Amino acid sequence: MRPVRSIFPTRKAASVAVVLAVAASATAVAGATASGKSPERPVPASVTGSAEFRLPYVNDADIRSFVFDAHAAPYSRPVPRVPTGLPTDAYGTVAVYHYSAERDITYTAEGRVDCLVTAPGSATVTAVITEVSAGGPDWVGKRLGFSVQDGGGDKPGKASGDRVGFSWADGVNKKYTQEGDVESPVGPCMAPAAFAPVTSGGYRVQHADLPLWPTG
Repeated sequence: MRPVRSIFPTRKAASVAVVLAVAASATAVAGATASGKSPERPVPASVTGSAEFRLPYVNDADIRSFVFDAHAAPYSRPVPRVPTGLPTDAYGTVAVYHYSAERDITYTAEGRVDCLVTAPGSATVTAVITEVSAGGPDWVGKRLGFSVQDGGGDKPGKASGDRVGFSWADGVNKKYTQEGDVESPVGPCMAPAAFAPVTSGGYRVQHADLPLWPTG
């Protein structure tokens, strides 16, 4: 089975600028309140879409694709040492498809998103794998890292420049592993740069700055 094709100055001048910015913000809020409209809420960060990609360092007939549906949910995942949760908390799913031409089989894996951080046009996502198809890698319970570059190919007249990266690098790490090396675990929001060009489909990264830590 092949993966489904789809459809991350001066001090004085600075002070004056700050005052003007605060005043403008207050005016906007007051105007919205007076008109009966609530101030617009910022759009949360997200990474969505599905795409196939090629590995620049491998020449094979395999087909590889990722599907992302990741959404930021800051301070929603309390942990013992951080009861408030983290500003990078997130929810959603990640799916991995890899068709092996040599074995003529598709391996699949699915995971729950636990961390998301974005910048304009790029994102890093991690997910804990919950399910792997028969014969697939031993990933259940492990956290995997993904990076996404949104090249803006969804805009009319602009070619896709999307890319992806991933923490296990399809066996490349094993070639450089030396005797005695210990495999390092993947922490939340850890992934390499997006090095693999997308060949079909695409991704959409919605950027949003991380919110401030809660006080009190």
